[in-house]
Amino acid sequence: MNAKIIDGKAFAEGLRGRLATEVAALKAQHGFVPGLAVVLVGEDPASQVYVRNKAKQTSEVGMASFEHKLAKETGQAELLALVERLNADPKVNGILVQLPLPKQIDPQAVLDAIDPAKDVDGFHVVNAGKLATGGKALVPCTPLGCLMLLKDRLGDLSGKRAVVVGRSNIVGKPMAQLLLGESCTVTIAHSRTRDLPGECRRAEILIAAVGKPEMIRGDWVQPGATVIDVGINRIEREGKTKLVGDVAYDEAVKVAGAITPVPGGVGPMTIAVLLQNTLTAARRQRGLPA
Repeated sequence: MNAKIIDGKAFAEGLRGRLATEVAALKAQHGFVPGLAVVLVGEDPASQVYVRNKAKQTSEVGMASFEHKLAKETGQAELLALVERLNADPKVNGILVQLPLPKQIDPQAVLDAIDPAKDVDGFHVVNAGKLATGGKALVPCTPLGCLMLLKDRLGDLSGKRAVVVGRSNIVGKPMAQLLLGESCTVTIAHSRTRDLPGECRRAEILIAAVGKPEMIRGDWVQPGATVIDVGINRIEREGKTKLVGDVAYDEAVKVAGAITPVPGGVGPMTIAVLLQNTLTAARRQRGLPA
């Protein structure tokens, strides 16, 4: 019996619909519209597509979209000056600087310069610290989207054994913190983990975020487990380019209780959660319940 497919695309569409309703209510009741500023440096094709989609979806939910496209030769001082202007602009409630940045710019210096209250990517050390200590943080979009899918599928996560494969600051670590916040028993596994397959088999909730195509095999999955595949990898197969996750989907779908596909699982959640973070940031900046 195959696993239940967790449809991130449909969930994200519903979330954007709810956000549009809330944005309209904010405008009617309080007379303001949340604004998201996205900064793109250079001409990376994948980044251009992503930024275009962000702008489109921002406008569709009724928020103000501010795009700043800079040449790939842009220096760090110029970019930092733009971030400072956006920090000071009351119309901008969220700031996102698209990564990767050209080699002449230190990405950490740029992320550190963003006002933590406008850090809708959730990458600032202040937000990371608040998340780790149970405070009101702006949380990285992808792990927060994963948590939403898990709670929609499983309800109360308390006491469940979760394994997160991957320890990045963007997904792995914040994902583990979110699961701890839901009272899961959490293991973070990675490339140096002894008996990685054995660790995965103990998981009732298995999060794969390693960036290696189909690394997690079907026989690593506990029967009935819920599998969230964060990976998006392009591979060549039968003369065609194909998108696959970090999980061997065709194997895992026969074992898991529920699983996210690639594409159509976690991916669509990221921009929807970015918009939710922007709304949350706007409410907090205005002293409204978030």
